[in-house]
Amino acid sequence: MTLGGSSSSSSSSSSLGTHSYGETAYWDDRYRKDGGPFDWYQKYAPLSPLFDLYLRRSHRLLLVGCGNSVLGESMVDDGYQDIINIDISTVVIEAMQQKYKDKPALKYLKMDVRDMAGFESNSFDGVIDKGTLDSIMCGHNAHENATKMLEEVARVLKDKGVYILITYGDPSYRLCVLKNLDTWTINMHVIGLNQGFCCCVDLPRCFCMMFLCTKFML
Repeated sequence: MTLGGSSSSSSSSSSLGTHSYGETAYWDDRYRKDGGPFDWYQKYAPLSPLFDLYLRRSHRLLLVGCGNSVLGESMVDDGYQDIINIDISTVVIEAMQQKYKDKPALKYLKMDVRDMAGFESNSFDGVIDKGTLDSIMCGHNAHENATKMLEEVARVLKDKGVYILITYGDPSYRLCVLKNLDTWTINMHVIGLNQGFCCCVDLPRCFCMMFLCTKFML
């Protein structure tokens, strides 16, 4: 994942090479060096009241770009019964499969969110994205790859299913990208950043956005 997706870039992001953020090799290397766990932007507890407005514990859910986040674990501990997690990094997926081998409600698969051919259309009640679109928007061919991702998210969502995007990107620009797909209604909420995350990274603001995109019934 990355911080934000505006056209400007900080010196820290430049040193990391934002062009690599959409590449498998970058994340494999990162997870070899740092096994985590780490949650971008916010942990589950502050998000759960908003999740409760759109999700049921029995829903089939997809967490994209899961990394080594404990979001899925926290949701299962709170009663969610069926969560599939995907990431492009083989390193992190193998680690998470081992870590949660005794939690059958949590499944981990190596998959690129831009090509989720392994999933049938209209197969998920909800898709949760905590920083993955941000990461893609900081990589090469950002607009093309973001469009591929969102088209795939819309495809795997059931009618009336919800795409929950938690992002640090420019809200007006993220809204524009989401509206380019005329496939959902969009609600927006402001949420505070995880205090530890906010204090350890030089960020211009201490809040991020949650976009809740409900797929039209076709």
